[in-house]
Amino acid sequence: MELFTISLPTSLQKSMNKLSNLLKEQVLDDLHIGSKEARQAIVEFLPISDQAICCQAIMPHFQLKEHGSAVYHAAATAIAEFVVSELEPSMLSTIIRRKYRNSHSADAAALERYCHDLLHGKEWDSLGTKFLDADRLRRKSKVTTEVEQFLQDNTELNVAGFTTFRLKPYRKELAEVVEYALDEYVLDKQYQEFISLLKYFVFLQDTKLPMVHLLHKGGHDFILYDESFQLLDPNPPTDRIVAEMLETEMNIEDMVISSLISVSPKHITIHTRQPDMQVIRTIETIFDQRVTVCVQCASCSSSLDELVQP
Repeated sequence: MELFTISLPTSLQKSMNKLSNLLKEQVLDDLHIGSKEARQAIVEFLPISDQAICCQAIMPHFQLKEHGSAVYHAAATAIAEFVVSELEPSMLSTIIRRKYRNSHSADAAALERYCHDLLHGKEWDSLGTKFLDADRLRRKSKVTTEVEQFLQDNTELNVAGFTTFRLKPYRKELAEVVEYALDEYVLDKQYQEFISLLKYFVFLQDTKLPMVHLLHKGGHDFILYDESFQLLDPNPPTDRIVAEMLETEMNIEDMVISSLISVSPKHITIHTRQPDMQVIRTIETIFDQRVTVCVQCASCSSSLDELVQP
């Protein structure tokens, strides 16, 4: 007895084995019939072409009233996993190119990278991978629900057509991800242009001090010293143009950059236990070869250990 057939487009022909394995594994996990060592098979998935697979009920073990809902749910879960893992990147790419068709191709590629980081590769503050896993499960659940409803009323599922003309809530969410990625891309691009402008300004500036030491207490808390380790004014007079630039573009926690630009040192030594922190990388970018990062030296080892925040 044939329950349903799932077909893939020619472009995904090589992924047929993955879909087939997902379907078989999910049905085996969901239908706990018999012992784990000897479960009685009630359905099987048979390839009927290079692009289609058929779900066949094994009679008389399969009973529609008893097993039908579980089979449809298991199959829908497997198809949802396939959509999210295999088709999601191309769906995002299609949304980007339709919505921003006049953008430069490099911009479209950058947006795809931003989307990937948002959905897969970037941890969200302290929530980390738990948030990413929960977010992925939520997207997958939207696909599962709609596929399951479709399989209960239809015997043929064309995956390409289904993802193009159905899955409205899921596609809407992907479009929102693209919108957010665009906002992040524009903000980052503006910030990078701003950093480049500051770097150029520093290049043109005359140096005022031969050396400064920047002790990083933790977070965005810094103490500024001269070459003799004498405390410097944390808020020295700033060039009016730079002050206006920083006021409009830079976060208040990064105002240490304003202080460094104001004293215009020939060399900066940053003493820190967090050399990979973004604000430190920004200072390195702006002041370029003037910067040395120290994680522990004779001058700072004791004082920094006392000052550093847990």
